[in-house]
Amino acid sequence: MNEQPLTHGDRIRLGRSGGAEMVFLLADSAPAVDRATTTAVGDLRQIAALLDGLRALGSGRVLDDVLALVLDSAIEVSGAERGFIMLANADGELEFKLARAQRRQTLPGNTFATSRKIPEEVFRTGEPRTVADLLDGELANVHMRTVQLGIRNVLCVPLKLVRYLDKADSAAEERRIGVLYLDSREKGTLLSTSTSAALETLATEAAVAIENARLYRETMEKARMEQEMRIAAEIQQALLPKGGRVGPFFRAAAASLPCRSIGGDFFDYVDLPNGAFGFALGDVAGKGPPAALLSAMMQGIFAAQAASSDAPAKTIARVNIALYRRGIESRFVTLMYGALEPDGQLTYCNAGHNPPLVVGKSGVRHLDVGGPIVGLFEGATFREDCVTLVPGDWLIVFSDGVSEAMSLTNDEYGEERILQTVEKHLTAEPPEMLQAIFTDVRAFTKGAAQSDDITALVLRYGG
Repeated sequence: MNEQPLTHGDRIRLGRSGGAEMVFLLADSAPAVDRATTTAVGDLRQIAALLDGLRALGSGRVLDDVLALVLDSAIEVSGAERGFIMLANADGELEFKLARAQRRQTLPGNTFATSRKIPEEVFRTGEPRTVADLLDGELANVHMRTVQLGIRNVLCVPLKLVRYLDKADSAAEERRIGVLYLDSREKGTLLSTSTSAALETLATEAAVAIENARLYRETMEKARMEQEMRIAAEIQQALLPKGGRVGPFFRAAAASLPCRSIGGDFFDYVDLPNGAFGFALGDVAGKGPPAALLSAMMQGIFAAQAASSDAPAKTIARVNIALYRRGIESRFVTLMYGALEPDGQLTYCNAGHNPPLVVGKSGVRHLDVGGPIVGLFEGATFREDCVTLVPGDWLIVFSDGVSEAMSLTNDEYGEERILQTVEKHLTAEPPEMLQAIFTDVRAFTKGAAQSDDITALVLRYGG
């Protein structure tokens, strides 16, 4: 290591090309400072501020922090009094994001008191724009709103993302994501070549940092939404009864597989006061969170109405009125509700749902008596019917997500395949029967996206 004493006025040049120069000045003397000295000191300060800004931009900050850092660095480099950043939205239109002033002050408001003409021109052309004096010529008339604030100098640079398509090729893809705007009331503070070059360098790095921060925020928001959807799915599953139910004269099993994280199908069991076993399966129009919310509400309404000993038709009529009076537009529900008594008498009401199947020694019966879908008409009437089950009979209730499940070749699973699966497993237990139906549907639709919630309830009467 070599040491060299310095005397007042010594110059230290950095780099062989002379890109920057330091001047050593003694504090107790005040010699005249020439123009070259002033320029060198100013350039060095700009480089130092620029390097600090670029280092900080690579620290993985979130979007708001990055925007503030870019503006603070730009104001420090240029000596501007204030600045703002506008970013392009999905439609390619500039939206105001943040404004800052000297001493790291955030300016209040959702807009910036200046003309949009210069920022929009820079964003459209992709070229920086410097205005030496807004009072010169016709500029004062064009930018009257800005001139009224006392603003004289303006410097606006585009925020451009440049991505090289091939490392071995000089070709690059450029995308403008916004603009960085600076202005000042003091004439001449934004006009130096070094300031413009430094700001263009900063803007290039800032564009990458802003885009990365924006992608990071979107990723975090997506992760938060996914976590919330997982919690919602857990809550929805918790609202459903346990899939299996065993009574002295029956065995039942049910399950629901939503096509998204949460779905609009539901099932429920009811132990009625007269000793009968009540069960229901409903399908809410639509998918996703809206359908899931309505499904949870419907499950609550049904449980409240079915707790009495009213017949299925009266219960569904009350459910229909309760849903209709809530006035939820374009939302309705298909609902099947049945009550099975120990002697095998099944009383049911089918409100627009896929007809359940009774499969036994006497053949196949469809349970299609009932009325319209629930929630459309306040004065809708519903009927009920009674059938008698014998020991060994199966009752299969399913949503249209089962019968209308689509294969990769756009064929429907159909009721006939449901019957074929049931007939192959007549001696099985209800959980095994339910699993067989779901397995066959998955095999049929292998390779195709699930288009609807899949829900089924199977019951075997024991006598």
